Amino acid sequence: MGVRAAHSLPGLSVRRDGVRTVSRSLPEEWPVALVYDGSTQAVMMASPADLEDFALGFSLTEGLIETPEQIESFELVNHETGSEARFWLGSEPGEALKSRRRSMAGPVGCGLCGIDSLEQAIRSLPRVEHDLRLEQGELTRATDALRAHQPLHDQTHAVHAAGFLRPGEGIVLAREDVGRHNALDKLIGAMARQQIDPRAGAIVMTSRLSVELVQKCAMAGCGVLIAVSAPTAHAVRLAEGAGITLAAFARSGAFDLYSHPDRIQTGASDVA
Repeated sequence: MGVRAAHSLPGLSVRRDGVRTVSRSLPEEWPVALVYDGSTQAVMMASPADLEDFALGFSLTEGLIETPEQIESFELVNHETGSEARFWLGSEPGEALKSRRRSMAGPVGCGLCGIDSLEQAIRSLPRVEHDLRLEQGELTRATDALRAHQPLHDQTHAVHAAGFLRPGEGIVLAREDVGRHNALDKLIGAMARQQIDPRAGAIVMTSRLSVELVQKCAMAGCGVLIAVSAPTAHAVRLAEGAGITLAAFARSGAFDLYSHPDRIQTGASDVA
């Protein structure tokens, strides 16, 4: 059973000059249960596309597995009311499953919903160490370049995207979703399946930079996170501690740097 990522639905458009009937293409929100060894760990609302990428990326960025090789088998089962991403794992990831337990559905706007302790919300992150350098021009073009990889946004104007920018090549891979953290999980899952090294480039987002995006980038091992909008204060603190470069307000040929600016070659003597 296939589930469409968007549906054309009727509505009433109310304007100063009157009311008219319209038909809009609207994005779907679809429940996806993440099931490990027969136990449901999370139910997330997501766009019903690239769900295998989403399931793998979620498993990696939430620390439920460390590598795809820990997955003994996987199947995606679609039901009338949602999908199940079923993983069968070896014995090693068992403790990680217990420590990252989630107990409720996660709406699209929140990547931390369902975590059952404050400690898990502010979990320790691995520090990203690598010598990647990006030219200023590549960063200023990043969010505009991502626009060419957003067909669902072009159809609905209501979804986020995450893309991977490789120096000298531009955006080489992108994924879309109604949730910004879901889009990032899909991207990281797709990169893992295609054996693309996250340390070899930067992740570009169409959203604000929030805590869970920094956490997921750190877990993936990507040291540069670029976004069209603002970071939160706590996201900046996390990025500083995790060794991640945050570039925000990246649009119209400009950007702000909030942590580890040395990875961006700006030519400014006071940026180091």
